Amino acid sequence: MSKILITGATGHLGKAVTEFLLQKTDAAGISVLVRNAAKAEDFKTKGVEVRVGDYNDPASLRTAFQGIDKLYLVSSDDLENRAQQQENAVKAAQEAGVKHVVYTSFQRKNESDTSPIAFLASSHLHTEHVLKASGLTYTLLQHALYADVIPMFAGEKLLETKTIFLPAGEGKTTFATRTDMAEAGAIVLLDETGKFDNQSIELAGSEAVSWEQIAGIISQITGETVTYTSPSVADFTAALTQAGVPALYIGMFAGFGQAISQGEFEKANGELESLLGRKPETVEEYLRGVYGK
Repeated sequence: MSKILITGATGHLGKAVTEFLLQKTDAAGISVLVRNAAKAEDFKTKGVEVRVGDYNDPASLRTAFQGIDKLYLVSSDDLENRAQQQENAVKAAQEAGVKHVVYTSFQRKNESDTSPIAFLASSHLHTEHVLKASGLTYTLLQHALYADVIPMFAGEKLLETKTIFLPAGEGKTTFATRTDMAEAGAIVLLDETGKFDNQSIELAGSEAVSWEQIAGIISQITGETVTYTSPSVADFTAALTQAGVPALYIGMFAGFGQAISQGEFEKANGELESLLGRKPETVEEYLRGVYGK
């Protein structure tokens, strides 16, 4: 049995992957990488080995990756530094003798600097390039947008404002839940046939939905009339600036809105459904869990 290590194990995705692995295989074959061991006590009590390491500290990664066969590399949330951090992880995996790296990348059409999300995409593309050039066996899981971000994009006061305000036009997105992505990751990690070796797999939901449809779904769930407005980027930026939203978040929301408008995340290909052996959770099912309480 391969020895598997999950990075970012105290975060949403890494924790979910680890939980699915615990359902499917012996805890003795699972390790997690964390910066603070105290935050992983729950995993330790379940028989999971806890290793300490930091993407900014290559030596700690080399030590943590010793004896690992398969590494699930969760992308860093440090947008400014993650290209170097993830390169550190790939190089440490090489030096430690890791056999296979599974990296959580992103779904896209446009890989050029003209992409509205180029500021986010560049580090993913860099990591993919580094992995392919490393000589390591790799699997690139190109995740669609998580359905979990819908409430954030819609706004935490949505049921007060009753308006989704996002410059996404009529664009559609094949949202999938983080939980379904995590289960798919666990399935890939446990495969011993090699069918995922050196593959790029685009994982997305089974249906593409627009923000107009999302507003309609939330209206149906809550009994409130929620509308969708797609402003210009300039008007969106001005409105959020006036509301006191930090510029970093305004730029991120605007970039994703534009990318959605351009159809960046509209492709459904059935790969996630095939991996799971069932239909992924739909946007409506997810939103019922959020707004149907």
